[in-house]
Amino acid sequence: MRRRSGRALAAALIWLSTASAGPTDDLRYLGTTFWQVDDPNFGGFSGLELSADGTQFTALTDRGHVVSGTLTREGERITSISAGTLTPLRNPQGKVLPRALNDAEGLAIGPQGRTYVSFEGRHRVWAYDNQGRPTPLPRPKAFRRLQPNSGLEALAINAEGHLYVLPERSGALQRPFPIWRFDGRNWRHVYDVPRSGGFLPVGADFGPDGRLYLLERAFTGFAFRSRVRVLMLGPKRTVTSETLLTTPSWRHDNLEGLSVWKDAKNRIRLTMISDDNFRMIQRTQFVEYVITAPLASSRRRP
Repeated sequence: MRRRSGRALAAALIWLSTASAGPTDDLRYLGTTFWQVDDPNFGGFSGLELSADGTQFTALTDRGHVVSGTLTREGERITSISAGTLTPLRNPQGKVLPRALNDAEGLAIGPQGRTYVSFEGRHRVWAYDNQGRPTPLPRPKAFRRLQPNSGLEALAINAEGHLYVLPERSGALQRPFPIWRFDGRNWRHVYDVPRSGGFLPVGADFGPDGRLYLLERAFTGFAFRSRVRVLMLGPKRTVTSETLLTTPSWRHDNLEGLSVWKDAKNRIRLTMISDDNFRMIQRTQFVEYVITAPLASSRRRP
């Protein structure tokens, strides 16, 4: 009974906050859909990838499980979610990852369908083939020096197949977040993203416009705030950013996964998934927004 009551209370609080999530100049809230499956491994979602049309999804948990499914919409809102079985990630020897090594945080699916996963704990990135067999990518010294429980959170892949990854923390309050890029052979520190407002990177995706979208989170001690920035990666390690979304406390749960895609009306949509931390007072949510106007960075182009 306490579990149900906790779920009900959380749902009521979240409903009250999302009910007031109205349109902005450039971004419009489409809706929140709760998702629950009767499986002890369900929860803790930290990574999300959608198909180009937004109907198929793959989600990753921070206890080393992956699941794929379908999102059904009526109009612009998600009305139902169907999914297969949660499948555990395995090591190169085919064994299920032990708890000390299964903290999966970032998810990216390449143009050829290869799946990439970034991990905390032993900070690393692995590439999985269609049979679920991983190939560990090089692990530079910079990854090994990352803080415990604050490692490679945000993983994305561009149209050319280059991986980009950001850690959750940079090591100092005034130090920007590094972006590393993998060119197929080596990782290189290629950009720095300034810190601001207490937000930390938790998810990333390259949109159909070629820009890098970054999902960030701030924890107030009682609730979560979320922010989405679009990053323009320029020459000579220059980065300019535009903030698309900043939410108040209680607006959404702990959003950690982000997928950016283009709908049938040729609009860019942001689909996010929350990590419930396997706690009964939190919920797994799919949250969607749509960009309703050209980005300021686009308007400045000649």
